[in-house]
Amino acid sequence: MKNQHSFKNFKNTLKTLLIAVSASGFLASCTPKPAVAEGTKTDNAEKLAAGKTIYENSCNRCHELPNPTAHSAQDWVGIMNSMAPKAKLNDEQHALVYDYVVSVKK
Repeated sequence: MKNQHSFKNFKNTLKTLLIAVSASGFLASCTPKPAVAEGTKTDNAEKLAAGKTIYENSCNRCHELPNPTAHSAQDWVGIMNSMAPKAKLNDEQHALVYDYVVSVKK
């Protein structure tokens, strides 16, 4: 009888531990990630400013600039993939413009 009681306590303890570990992993995965993950705030601000300049100068050559907040980050992936080659943006410029447009808050 004592072994059954000990085994039941062990199972309950194990169950509680698994729930706690799962919950902590879930909560850690939900933390927001910055748009530009590396560098200092000054470095990030400079990159966003460069992205804005490229956006305003390159995209405005052919059409009016859309409001960055009019599209979701996912929409901007498709827009940028379509328009960057037309604007002759290299990969770095493409990334800078994308980071800029998704950083603009509504």
